[in-house]
This record gives sequence, structure tokens and C-alpha cells, in this order.
Amino acid sequence: MGRKSLKEDQQKRIIEAFYQIAKNEGIENTSFGKVAKELDMHPSLVVHYFSTKEEMLIGLIDFIISSYEKIYIPENESIDPLNRLIEVLNNIFSRKWDSYIDDSIFYNCFALIFRNPLIKFKFKEMHLLLREWLKNLIQECMDKKLIDCAEAELASDLIFVISDGAYYFLSMINDQADYEKHAKRYKIEAFKILGLNSQLIL
Repeated sequence: MGRKSLKEDQQKRIIEAFYQIAKNEGIENTSFGKVAKELDMHPSLVVHYFSTKEEMLIGLIDFIISSYEKIYIPENESIDPLNRLIEVLNNIFSRKWDSYIDDSIFYNCFALIFRNPLIKFKFKEMHLLLREWLKNLIQECMDKKLIDCAEAELASDLIFVISDGAYYFLSMINDQADYEKHAKRYKIEAFKILGLNSQLIL
């Protein structure tokens, strides 16, 4: 058990260093040597935990997933399911994603799906997981008759289709008023899918 904990701790440190270097210099300019130097660690030790850069990229995607999970964690732990769903929807259509993982890292990784089947698989796995978390929350609200929705899985998928497209487009808008106008428009459509009043939008 102790060895496993040490391995996980070291891998986490390496991935966090990899993330910071990639954030400043780009994934393509990040190397084992730079990660080792950042951690004051011998390069062979980095290779011991991640034998290839691809393995480190897979670890980075897992790091992104664990960071994005915070979108679903309510500020108030005792919040009821409906208000938690509303809070999560407002989080999904906000800039919070970038506060957890720098957008440049996310899109850098995303670009690799066109060249690397394993990274493509991991990215798809991440998107399915984000949808699954939302689906479960929607289903809980449906079971308690808190929302009027025909199918939780479809609703979750459609909301993320809107969100993904919105986030891509909104990242190119610098004017705050224009950004907020478009963001609210997309959120209203997401709320409609669940039969929620758009006045609940933050």
C-alpha cells in the first residue's frame, strides 16, 4: 500500500509540473528534462513513472477530468437536488472551466485526438463522464418530480452539445457585454430542455 501511495503521489507531482510547464510553454515544448528540472528530480525518475510522453499526456487528461469534477461540487453541501442542478448548469455555462484548467491546455490536448487514437479515446471518455455526471443529477431531479424532462441522458447530451459549441465560440469574444448576451442565450436554451424557468439563470 505504501509503495502504491508513493507512486501515486510522485505521478501527481510530475503531472502538475507537466501542466505548469505546458501552460507556460505549450505541450509541444514540454519535455522530461524540463519536468525533472522543475521538480529538482533526476530525469530517469520521471521516466520511471511515465515511460513515454504519451503516458504523461494520458495522466494530464486524467488530471483535467479530476479538475473539471469541481464544476459539479456545490458551494453548499446541503443544497437540494434542484438547486444543485441549477448551480451546475450555471457553472457549465460560465468561465469556471478555465479557472480549473487553462483553456490553452485543454485545446492543445484536444488537437492531439486527430493524430493519436489513445488520446482520442481518453478525450471521448472524459466527455462521456461529464455527461454521465449531469445525467445522474437530472435523473435524481426527475425521480423526485422536481423537473419535467422526458429523458435524462438525451437532455444531458444536448446541454453539453450547446455548452461545447458555446464555449468554443465565446472564447473568441473579448467584449464582455457581447459575451454575456450570447452566454445567456445559450443558457436559456439549456434550461428549456429541462423545463426550467430562465429567471433561475445567474
